[in-house]
Amino acid sequence: MNIKHPHAQNTPAMSEPLLDISHVSKSYVSGDSTVHALDDVSLQVFPGEFVAIMGQSGSGKSTLMNIIGCLDRPSAGSYRIGGQDVTSLAKDELASLRRDTFGFVFQRYNLLTTVTAAENVELPAIYAGTSKRERSERAQALLERLGLGERGGHRPNQLSGGQQQRVSIARALMNGAEIILADEPTGALDSKSGEEVLQLLKQLHAEGHTIVLITHDRSVAEHAQRVIRIADGRIVDDSRIRESAGARQRLPAPAHGGARWLPDLAEAVKMALRSLRNNIFRSALTLLGVIIGVAAVVAMLAIGNGSKQQVLQRIESMGSNLLLVFPGAPGTRPSGDIATLVPADAQAIRELPNITVVSPERSTRATVRHGSLDYQTNITGIWPGYAGTQDWKMARGSFITEADVQGYAPVIVLGQTVAKNLFPNGEDPIGRYLLVKSVPFEIVGVLAGKGANAFGSDMDNIALVPLSTGYMRLFGKQYLNTINVKVGDAQQIASTQAAIESLLRQRHGKEDFQIRSTSSLLETATETQNTLTVLLGSVAAISLLVGGIGVMNIMLVTVTERTREIGVRMATGARTANILLQFNTEALVVCGIGGLLGVAVGIGAGLAARAFGMNVAFTAAPALLAFFSAFATGLLFGYLPARKAAHLDPVVALSSE
Repeated sequence: MNIKHPHAQNTPAMSEPLLDISHVSKSYVSGDSTVHALDDVSLQVFPGEFVAIMGQSGSGKSTLMNIIGCLDRPSAGSYRIGGQDVTSLAKDELASLRRDTFGFVFQRYNLLTTVTAAENVELPAIYAGTSKRERSERAQALLERLGLGERGGHRPNQLSGGQQQRVSIARALMNGAEIILADEPTGALDSKSGEEVLQLLKQLHAEGHTIVLITHDRSVAEHAQRVIRIADGRIVDDSRIRESAGARQRLPAPAHGGARWLPDLAEAVKMALRSLRNNIFRSALTLLGVIIGVAAVVAMLAIGNGSKQQVLQRIESMGSNLLLVFPGAPGTRPSGDIATLVPADAQAIRELPNITVVSPERSTRATVRHGSLDYQTNITGIWPGYAGTQDWKMARGSFITEADVQGYAPVIVLGQTVAKNLFPNGEDPIGRYLLVKSVPFEIVGVLAGKGANAFGSDMDNIALVPLSTGYMRLFGKQYLNTINVKVGDAQQIASTQAAIESLLRQRHGKEDFQIRSTSSLLETATETQNTLTVLLGSVAAISLLVGGIGVMNIMLVTVTERTREIGVRMATGARTANILLQFNTEALVVCGIGGLLGVAVGIGAGLAARAFGMNVAFTAAPALLAFFSAFATGLLFGYLPARKAAHLDPVVALSSE
């Protein structure tokens, strides 16, 4: 039954209750049944009272405390604090009320194990927007007052049970709480430590704090002025056992700064780094996924861009005034095995206006021999204009001349790779002879090195002979692989191309050839390389996506593991935004650190690829793209775990094991 509070008759200065619970009920659905934890409870607590709510396990006393402390909501009835109805307040409004009005002292202390005693005490002030200096000074003052001045730098596991409970009391006082809610504060302590905690609570009461003590122990309850017994969800007794002494002025509350995003963010980053350090192995595995993804983006795009640059440089080096004539009808793949172009076509093209250089080519694979050394290479028959169309310089000796072509001279010019393989000791090959298909050729020159092309083929693995000599002694059939044509005025390249097409159609009687300009090749190569780069980037992006999913999974596990911590933060005043910021920041810090390390690893991988002869081009854009993609991945995949944490029910979170 409900029993009227007898103190209401002799509280002249307390006509307005601080806590006013009226006909409150709380029910839970458990399976197919409904559990009535509280049943039509009415209760008033006046400012400055020391009230003990006593009952056995399952009596409803903890549920009542959770409702009093705004950790839970009643199923029915009304609840007013200082005259304000709080049953309809939003979640963040309740958090602010807990932060400014209540201080919680829990049976199991509920200290954050990863931070120091002083930092535990500071926690409510963080959510109140108090500056770092002010809250540090106040935390130290509170710890000194409770006899823990020299233990502020210790973590909870380095403190005794009694010391941990005093830290919990200091935390409850941090924001100058008017009401101290103590839930079985001596339940986990030995008798001496328990007595010390009770004396502290009595001292706080004497200083003007309203104390609500939850206990099952009559001897503990007897320290209060007023004892309320609860059984089966109902108040069965409400009696005053002593009068209140005159209360002294309590320690003033610090000034609250309100929501301050930059300091809040700084604190969130600090907590995130501490969390990473405390779970170093798991953090390393999480970082690894992000690092691999970012490194793949940086390295693959650098290799792709390098290959593209190399192709474009090769084409651009030939100039924008070059036309390439290939055998085979339009739509077929150009091939040297198609016998539609002959040297006479090159001679006829040379007579057209706006033509400066014509260089027909015919190639074959053959083994060259010098002394006892054999080497297989590409043998290409050319005209002297070949050097001009390919922008190829000489390293030593001379190039093939018009006289060599006219005289069928058995001379040969070697690429760098061929020269090094046939003359490994560095001797000068000029004037020496070598055999090509058992035909002796005199070496008259060595080409300058060009390296590998975009497809990894060695451009220096080549040997050049006069086209006429090649036809007579090496190739047999007199047709061409290609005709390179350099025009005089690049502005008229389209009309020159049309003239060549007209000429060859007249000569062949049909269109069995293809003509491409270097500008069209440049466009095609650019499109192809861009496609390949996008493909490489997509593969790398998938790696980054997988890393992001790994971050989300780890953060979900983290939220599950730290549910009680989340409850403690909420009890000390953390709003939804604070919890969202905390866990989103942790995901962002993971991805940010992983992004930086990934960029470094990607650059290292690119440099290693360059050392192995690949063309690699580093630009800032891929690195920035990869880093900010990792950052965005952290924001995206960190949101779901953060949202889960932010929407936990405080009372459920606190009861988590």
